[in-house]
Amino acid sequence: MAQDDKTLRVLSTTDVAGIDITLSDVVSVVEQAYRTLAEGRSDNPRKLTVKPADGHSVGYAMLGRDGERNVVAVKTSYKHGLHEDRDQQHYYTTLTLYDDETGLPVAMLDCGRIGALRTPAVSALLARELAAPGSRSALVVGTGTQGRLALPFLLTTLPDLERLMLSGTHPDGIRAVREELERHFPGRELELVSDLRAAAGEADIVLATAGPNTQASVEADWLKPSALCVLVGYGIAPSTLWRAERVVATSAAQMRVTGTDMADAEGRLPDVDVEFPDVLAKRASGRTSAGQSIFAYNSGLVVTDIALGHRFAQLALAQGLGTAVPLWK
Repeated sequence: MAQDDKTLRVLSTTDVAGIDITLSDVVSVVEQAYRTLAEGRSDNPRKLTVKPADGHSVGYAMLGRDGERNVVAVKTSYKHGLHEDRDQQHYYTTLTLYDDETGLPVAMLDCGRIGALRTPAVSALLARELAAPGSRSALVVGTGTQGRLALPFLLTTLPDLERLMLSGTHPDGIRAVREELERHFPGRELELVSDLRAAAGEADIVLATAGPNTQASVEADWLKPSALCVLVGYGIAPSTLWRAERVVATSAAQMRVTGTDMADAEGRLPDVDVEFPDVLAKRASGRTSAGQSIFAYNSGLVVTDIALGHRFAQLALAQGLGTAVPLWK
């Protein structure tokens, strides 16, 4: 796809936003990335993190290689204003892709939409593999970027879900969740809950996607004995991790880096029982009994960004999108 070794194709937010892709395609690409990693054909080193003492910003750098697509990439992510309301924050994330067969650059693209699709797809895969048999209800906590597509992706992997609940306080976010659900699954009813404790007690799956300033915090003793809790952002208390009978993480190493808000007073986290790529590859069991309580940590792996970003780059370049920048001339 690359033109030469001097030019880099840059894909803007607008370029990426105009590309059509189905939710099932996203799930398929993400699942393949996990399986390739579990087979030892991809590389996903631990992310690097920088954060000032007062916590007003956070930056991440992630390097990886997708062995299925033969692509090497670097993702960077920077968010400023973590103590501010969502509309006052600044967030930038980019993905730069290189073809590891030709040695040429593929593209640099805004990674916002990639993350907005990849993360709920991973949560949906976690739910498919780890939810108790016969699960019929899901509760999403939070209406931000990750909350807005959470239910459509859950319905993509678990079409038998019947009750869809949402806990949120931002009118624009609630409206966006409703719009996305109607767009992907017309006619499906969304239940906006006001009693979080009662809703959590009736949910088979609890998906926490809220921002760091949320007041929502689901406790372990609110839950069904067989509940699955998936943590993406905030919205569930540390007790859901510490009292879970089984702990699953997309990456145990990344959970130790980014999951410190769930640690105990000594800064410790419980051991991870199994990593999710091994579950998808059928090398390890996810849920080991029907009545088991499970905590799943979705930190995201750069190999999934690489796979999905490469798919978007393929589609964009086929349409002639983007701007060729003579970066190395």
